[in-house]
Amino acid sequence: MKAPVCLESRRWLFDRMPKSVAPYKACAGLGINPFGPVEGRFRESERVCKAQSVHHRFSVRHVGCIGGRGQSGKEVELRIGAGWRNMVGVICGLLVLLLCAPSAFAQANMGAQARVLEAGTVLVGGRDTLALDISLSQPVPYRVRTFSAPPRLVIDFNTLDWADVEPGAGAPRSHVRAARRGQLPDGWSRLVLDLGAPFLLTSSEQRVDPDSGQAIISLRMKRVALEEFERNAQDEQRFARLSGAAYLHPEAAPAPAPAPAPRKPIVMLDPGHGGIDPGAERDGIREADIVLSFARQLREVLLRRGRFDVAMTRDADEFVSLDGRIRAARAAQADLFLSLHADALPEGLATGTVIYLLGDEASDESAAYLAERHDRADMLAGVDLTGNTDEIARVLMSVAWQDTAPRARGLADALVEGLGDAGLRLHRRPIQSGAFTVLRAVDMPSALIELGFMSSPRDLQNLRDPDWTLRMAEALADALELWQERDTAMQQLLRR
Repeated sequence: MKAPVCLESRRWLFDRMPKSVAPYKACAGLGINPFGPVEGRFRESERVCKAQSVHHRFSVRHVGCIGGRGQSGKEVELRIGAGWRNMVGVICGLLVLLLCAPSAFAQANMGAQARVLEAGTVLVGGRDTLALDISLSQPVPYRVRTFSAPPRLVIDFNTLDWADVEPGAGAPRSHVRAARRGQLPDGWSRLVLDLGAPFLLTSSEQRVDPDSGQAIISLRMKRVALEEFERNAQDEQRFARLSGAAYLHPEAAPAPAPAPAPRKPIVMLDPGHGGIDPGAERDGIREADIVLSFARQLREVLLRRGRFDVAMTRDADEFVSLDGRIRAARAAQADLFLSLHADALPEGLATGTVIYLLGDEASDESAAYLAERHDRADMLAGVDLTGNTDEIARVLMSVAWQDTAPRARGLADALVEGLGDAGLRLHRRPIQSGAFTVLRAVDMPSALIELGFMSSPRDLQNLRDPDWTLRMAEALADALELWQERDTAMQQLLRR
């Protein structure tokens, strides 16, 4: 005959359990009630009278309390004789300690500072798989997400101390290019894995050792097509499920998108001549080749410094009309136009670098000669320059030019200053003007730089010297940076 459930005997056991044991209190507070029904963990299943002894059989079932998910634990059966009745409280207290302590401590410590343990923290890459195990001194709330462009795995942890553990070591660079970690507000920390390929998260779990209370977060990923990765990268609900949603705090409002990087000024480099127009020639050397080589060198210097973006009207030995050069600068939305030349004068007396600006009258005979010579190259190529002089006159009278001309003069001053500081030889009149068709774009400061004159033996030697051309390129880059600083300050002042 089955004995009735004896609530009094249960309460007698309850009263004799060591109340000071923190795990017991935690279990009781979490709903592990020794007086409940079968789901209440303690159940008097049978009472049998045998002579002078009363045997009580108790079944103790532990149900995990982490994350609200039930986990079947151990069943322990006790047979307690009448002579040992006074020890029941102690024994049941020990049972509670053994069976409830890991879960109780885990729940109680979810907000305490946990540590990453180097032993057990591994990142392993297979052919098409990636596995990450993070060993912790205790369980912590965490969340997992992936982002595209480029592919990244992002894991946030609450109250976690990384110490000196580096979780990114172990996987090949084809799988993980880099790993970085850092602190976030409100006690959270973040681990970011820059993925070498689109690896999609397939599972995520946190396992707790019932004996030590330590935990391991295990993430498993597989390589997928980029399209599938991008489709899933922003699926927050899916990753909330994989991340153990019961652990998560409410998501904070997304951080504002970072402000776009300021646009770099664009310098349009215009290597003169090219194709059917070789420019000046001396000793089998063509001006078109010299200025193209220098333009490439100057482009590399400017790009390496990172202050400017660079475009070129030509990057090969090809003919580009004067109008085509202006159109290329406007199409690139250039902020600055530099035409590069190394001409020759019949007299052979000119030497040193000269900066030419657009003007209605030539500053001297050599400026007039050079402007006419540059236009003649277009005429030889069949370009119609009828009315070109009138067009330059209209440019000089335009309202737009009144705004651009002072900026162009500031550019010329900065170029001369930069070349002088570098100890490079300048013409005795380093800034001149002329009706150069290629400079007639009114929407950007423009200048024509005669790097040197091939009619001068000294200049020709310099133009062929790689060390000299590098010095020239560095000096021009210094000058452009100086002009940019001055011009930006002036434009801000004019806007006030």
